[in-house]
Amino acid sequence: MKPLPLSVKEELTEKLLEANKKRNMTVSQIDAIIQEVVEEYNRVLVDPGEPVGTVAAQSIGEPGTQMTLSTFHYAGVAEINVTLGLPRIIEIVDMRRKPSTPVMTVFLEDGYSNDREKALRVARLIEGTTVENVARSVIMDVINMNLVVTLDEYKLDDQKISIDDIIKKLKKVKNVEMTQDGYTIILNPGDVSLMKLRKFAMRVRNTQLKGIKKIKRALIRKENGEYVIYTEGSKLTDVFKLEGVDTTRTTTNDVREIHKVLGIEAARNAIIKEIKETLDEQGLDVEVRHIMLLADLMTVDGEPKPIGRHGISGEKSSILARAAFEVTTRHLLEAGKQGMVDSLNGVTENVIIGQPIPVGTGTVELVMKR
Repeated sequence: MKPLPLSVKEELTEKLLEANKKRNMTVSQIDAIIQEVVEEYNRVLVDPGEPVGTVAAQSIGEPGTQMTLSTFHYAGVAEINVTLGLPRIIEIVDMRRKPSTPVMTVFLEDGYSNDREKALRVARLIEGTTVENVARSVIMDVINMNLVVTLDEYKLDDQKISIDDIIKKLKKVKNVEMTQDGYTIILNPGDVSLMKLRKFAMRVRNTQLKGIKKIKRALIRKENGEYVIYTEGSKLTDVFKLEGVDTTRTTTNDVREIHKVLGIEAARNAIIKEIKETLDEQGLDVEVRHIMLLADLMTVDGEPKPIGRHGISGEKSSILARAAFEVTTRHLLEAGKQGMVDSLNGVTENVIIGQPIPVGTGTVELVMKR
């Protein structure tokens, strides 16, 4: 039997001391616990030559067949939902540029996390507010070829935005004349065609008044005695700059953004967390080491890579392994043109040519003297 590693010994000692304070254990009881931990540790050790990659692929892939094909889940608050189930797993392993439903969980520092007004203030700074969000209507007057924006006074009061603020922002739109009458603003873009008037209307509607551009909504909720902000949309760099935001706990479901802001180790942890949470939500129990192996493979080069022909599978050194995955003829043709040699070190290529695969007992080579 293998001895326990130092980190496991330290954790076990700490847990036993803690347990002994609550109930006085006998020496035989402590011995029995240690013995069971040692046996369990040796039971879960991986044997030399075990095909861990194949086991991990099967362990994640098989429960994936039981997952729902399209599901949305409310992320803490009813108004914000996130993609879950099989589409979310595919999104992570494909390392998509942008997740279909980017969301952030923004934690606050002491002094903000227990004060509702301060938390609301931070949420207002995060939530991106456009003219469309505070207007009752934005109508194109085709007869006079201008745009009539009618503002909602209640929405303006709720967002703490004045009409002067809106006029200042709209003045930045080039070649526009403005007249104001109470809560109505008439914008004249000059002598334009109907198509250009439509484009102008779209630009006015999307004019950013305050907040962070890519975040459509920010809602607060009290959890475990503190206020937490949930956002629809993600922009980690801009949120980190705001006063009162706890940067050590704030997170997003966009793995590429985590890599860009916090680095590759954080991205690896994010991949593990996102896949584990998605599987747990579906009631599927997958050993975390399989997910960790997948995350390690995706991040080993310091850049998050997809599993596929544009990532890990497409970068395999073996020609036959690449050809077995996708676009077979192209790989074989390129290899033939360049006179490439396949050293047959992997599993796939040995299966193709009918040789024993180099895993398990296949890793052992015997040399016999004549």
